[in-house]
Amino acid sequence: MDATDLMRLYLADPGQPFPPVELADPSGLIAFGGDLSPRRLLNAYSSGIFPWYDPGEIIQWYCPDPRSILVPTDLRVTKSYRRAVEKADYAVTMNRAFAEVMANCAEPRAHEDGTWIGSDMLAAYLRLHHLGHAHSVEVWREGDLIGGLYGVARGRSFAGESMFSRARDASKIALYWLCAQLTAWEFPLIDCQVTSGHLSSLGAIDIPRADFLSLHTRAAARPGPSWRFDIPIPEAPGHLPA
Repeated sequence: MDATDLMRLYLADPGQPFPPVELADPSGLIAFGGDLSPRRLLNAYSSGIFPWYDPGEIIQWYCPDPRSILVPTDLRVTKSYRRAVEKADYAVTMNRAFAEVMANCAEPRAHEDGTWIGSDMLAAYLRLHHLGHAHSVEVWREGDLIGGLYGVARGRSFAGESMFSRARDASKIALYWLCAQLTAWEFPLIDCQVTSGHLSSLGAIDIPRADFLSLHTRAAARPGPSWRFDIPIPEAPGHLPA
């Protein structure tokens, strides 16, 4: 029985552990099929595994090597980035509009043909949000949602899934305040999953999968916070929605 057979067989039983990550192919694919039930998703994220596939395809599960992470204290803030944050012509919230953030993240980007966030993903992560495992940060200006991000938390490890902007630097503002709060909560990492030029410009780095899993496992075992901002955040009058 080869690795592909093991990956196929895994998903017949939602309670069965994922295969060892050493069986992943060069892209990081470790399993495929199954569903996006809360039980399976939480099992995956606890193991450092995440779903990534296009709508209409069979579900694919990944644990790539190397792994992209952002240490919250290492967020790279340029002068223009800091000016955008300090301008404070916005308000920032947490878990106020999770569904709207996901829906905006799901819209195709100008330079892309489609989106990997289909209706099944939207429904699955909204369930995780209602169960207290998926979280969002929102940026508002004059009552309009102009940017945000969302992801999944296991203990004190946060896996960032996607972000969006409808105004200059809005998603970066969301990330700034998320990093500030995660620093206060002593989160050692944001799992960025797969590297990109944009993430690298913000301070994300690639580390070996084994190092990521060691760091993630220790962080995920720690009790999680309340997922409400408890640091001073911008609350510009008139910028929150009614």
